[in-house]
Amino acid sequence: MLDFLDFLFQTHLDQKLSVCSKLCFAIGGAPNQVAGSATAFFLQIYLLDIAQINPFQASMVLFVGKAWGAVTDPIVGFFITKSKWTKIGRLMPWMVGCTPFMVVSYFYLWFVPPFTNGRFIWYLGFYCLYQTLITCFHVPYSALTMFLSTDQRERDSATAYRMTVEVLGTLVGAAIQGQIVASAHALKHCPHRNLTTGHLGNSSGTEIIRSLKEVYMIAAGVIGGLFLVCTVVMFLGVKESDDPYAPKTDKAIPFHKGFILVMKHGSYLTLTAAFLFISVAIQLIQSNFVLFCTYAVELREHFQNIVLTILMSAAVSIPFWQWFLEKFGKKTAAFCGITWIMPFTVMLVFIPNLIVAYAVAVSSGLSVAASLLLPWSMLPDVVDDFRLANRNSKGHEAIFYSLYAFFTKFAAGISLGVSTLCLQFAGYDTGACRQPPPVVYTLKLLIGAAPVACITTGLMILVLYPISEDVRLRNKLALEELR
Repeated sequence: MLDFLDFLFQTHLDQKLSVCSKLCFAIGGAPNQVAGSATAFFLQIYLLDIAQINPFQASMVLFVGKAWGAVTDPIVGFFITKSKWTKIGRLMPWMVGCTPFMVVSYFYLWFVPPFTNGRFIWYLGFYCLYQTLITCFHVPYSALTMFLSTDQRERDSATAYRMTVEVLGTLVGAAIQGQIVASAHALKHCPHRNLTTGHLGNSSGTEIIRSLKEVYMIAAGVIGGLFLVCTVVMFLGVKESDDPYAPKTDKAIPFHKGFILVMKHGSYLTLTAAFLFISVAIQLIQSNFVLFCTYAVELREHFQNIVLTILMSAAVSIPFWQWFLEKFGKKTAAFCGITWIMPFTVMLVFIPNLIVAYAVAVSSGLSVAASLLLPWSMLPDVVDDFRLANRNSKGHEAIFYSLYAFFTKFAAGISLGVSTLCLQFAGYDTGACRQPPPVVYTLKLLIGAAPVACITTGLMILVLYPISEDVRLRNKLALEELR
C-alpha cells in the first residue's frame, strides 16, 4: 500500500510543470502570433495600397493562401502521426526544422518585386508557402500541450501562459508593423484640396511608396528574427513526454480510421463548429479594421494606437479569464467573454469618434482574449473525453488539432476572400486617398453586422457543447484511474 502511495505521489510530482517550462512553452508560440497579427491587420491593405494589385487579385491571394493553409493542416497531421520518436521527441523536430524556411518565406511575402505583371503569382506563391510552413510549426506546437503533463490543471495553466504570451506576441506584431508602417496609410501625401480624387500616382507619392516598401521589409526582418530566437528558447526549455495512457506495445490506428473516429466524436464537432463562426467574426474585424479606420470613420491617424489598445486590453485580461473559467467553468466563460464584443463593434460603426473608439478598443480586448484562450483550453478536455471513449487507440492528438485548424482557417479564408470581393464590387479604388460611399458602407457591414451574425451563430452552437464541469471532473478521475 505504501509503495502504491509513493508511486502516486511521485506521479503527481512528475505532472507538475515549472514556471520556467511553462514560459518557454508559451514563448515558442509567440512568433506565430506576431506574424499572424501583422498579416491579419496589414496584409490586405499592403496588397491593395503598397503592392498595388487589384482587389480581385488580393482577394484570391488571401482566400487561396488561407484555404491552402487549411488543406495542409490535416496533411501535416497525417505525417506527424507517422513520425517516429526521436531523442528530442516526436513533435519538436517538426518545429525546429521548419523555422528557418518559414522566416525566409515570411520576409519575401512583404517584398515588392521589381516586375508588375507577375506580382499576383509572387504573393500567392509566397503566401501559400508561408502557410504551409507555419502549419508545420503550429500543428505540432498546439498538440504539444497534451504531452507537457497528464494533469488537466497543469495543462490549463500552461495554456493560460501560452495565451498570455501569444496575446503579447499579437501586441508586439501590431506594434512593430503598425508603428513602423503607420505613415503608409496617412494622408500627408494627399493634397487636401483634392482628397476625393487624390491618388498615390504622382512623383511625390511614388517616392513615398518606395520608402514604405523598405519599412515593410524592415518590419518583416524583425519579426523573422523573433521566430528564430523564440524557437531556440522553446527547444531548450521544454521537454516533450510520450503518451502515458496506452501501453507502449499498442500499434497506432491507421490515420483514416483515426480521422473517422475523431469526426464522429460529438463534443469535438460541436466545439469546432462553434469556434469556427467565432473565429470568422474576429478575423473579419481584424482584416478590415485598418481599412475601416482609414476610409470609413476618419481615424486614419489613430488606428495603430487603437489596435495596440485592443491587444493590451486582451493581454491584461487573459489571467482574469483563466481565473473566471476555473471558478465558473469554461462554457460559461466562453459565453460571457465572447458576447461582450458584439455591442461595442456596433457602437463604433454608429458613433465613430475617437473617445468611443478607445472605449470600444478596451472592451473588445476582453472578448479577443476569451476567443483566444477558450478554444485551446477546451480542446484538451475534448481529447481526454475521446481517450475515454476509445481506450484502445492512441496518437490522435495531431488529428484533433490539425482538423480544428483546418476548419477555422478554411472558414477564415472564405470570409477574407468574400470581404475583399465585396470591396471590389462596391468600387474600391486602389491607391485613392478617399473611397466612394458604397465602399464605406461595405466596411461598416464587415466590421459591425457580419461579425455579430457570426458570433451569435457560434454561441447558439456552443449551447449544445456537452462537456460541463461535472463531466470534465469525471473524465479527469477516470483518466487517473486508467493511467
